[in-house]
Amino acid sequence: MGYGIAAYVVSRLCVLAGAGVVASQRVVDANEAGLPQPGSGLDLITEVLVSWDGKWYLEIVRGGYPRDVPPDITYFQMEARAAFFPLYPTIVRAVDWILPAREVLAALLVNALLGLAAVLLVGVLARRLTADHEVAARAMVLFAVFPGSFVLSFAYAEATLIVFAALAMLALLDQRWWWAGLAGALAAASRPNGVAIVVACAVACVLAIRRERAWSSIAAPVIAATGFLGYQLFLWHHTGEAMVWFRVQSEAWEEGTSFGATAINNTLSFLTAPFSSPTDALTMASMVALVAALWCLWKRPLPAPLTAYVIVVVVLMLLPATVTARPRFLFTAVPLVIPVAAWWPHRDRLGWELVLVACGAGLATLTALYGVYGAIP
Repeated sequence: MGYGIAAYVVSRLCVLAGAGVVASQRVVDANEAGLPQPGSGLDLITEVLVSWDGKWYLEIVRGGYPRDVPPDITYFQMEARAAFFPLYPTIVRAVDWILPAREVLAALLVNALLGLAAVLLVGVLARRLTADHEVAARAMVLFAVFPGSFVLSFAYAEATLIVFAALAMLALLDQRWWWAGLAGALAAASRPNGVAIVVACAVACVLAIRRERAWSSIAAPVIAATGFLGYQLFLWHHTGEAMVWFRVQSEAWEEGTSFGATAINNTLSFLTAPFSSPTDALTMASMVALVAALWCLWKRPLPAPLTAYVIVVVVLMLLPATVTARPRFLFTAVPLVIPVAAWWPHRDRLGWELVLVACGAGLATLTALYGVYGAIP
């Protein structure tokens, strides 16, 4: 566990370094324009950490969900917050009530703690699967410094998803069906791609029934599905409109489907003009990392339920026509770090260290890119 804690601390320093660069540049820009100072260094770094999706989650913490969603909803209307799942803002609101402070601090505190829990759970999962302490240490370190891990410090819901998805996977491996279903339901109430854990539970259920006639395993997917379905029913009751979440996704975020074409096009655009678009660069990097991780998965297979979870996360990442392969989406395919850690030759210390250095640099750079709105999330 010590490796995981140390890696998590170092990785958070990389995130702070990236956010600090953004904060410094904003001060420089204000000075050059003869404008007042935009705020203290801490305030500017905090602004970076609550940008993009963080603003929507904080709106939910402050005001809850909209009672109605107007037709032709756009990204610039507050009712669009209905697109964001409820578990993370609910936890933040509870912590803010217990520890009276700004909801911004509560949001960042929640993710700081959940982020550490996520890193340690990856180690527990890796050790459970491989019985190898070194593989577990490698998995925790790689998970902590992977560029997509910036979301563990932002006011995003990925940390919540990862923690409960990992708990559900551990329960599935131990055939604790009710606990797997409960953790799965919480994961599915965290983010849309949380439905991947419902599929993992369903695969585990089918295998358990085929091998052992363990009919009690049906509890896992049934309970897990209530996380996603429960939020849809809540919105229907709250707004008076069935399927409103899907309409918000379609209208406000213009989320069509490309079945991977957007990822391929962005990757090809990067190859033809590598310095023209940070977004294309992120897509390219994500695709390279995905292919490498899948190759390691082929060499060091995971149990079928965990593989199913990975496949669903990857498919949901590549499916949209707008925001496609990104480090933060790939990051939620948690089990993928375990085959990489297990496959990597123990004697290749130099190669492993170079990968970690590259990841750390990418983590700081990606934080800065999000801070200056230099790439589409």
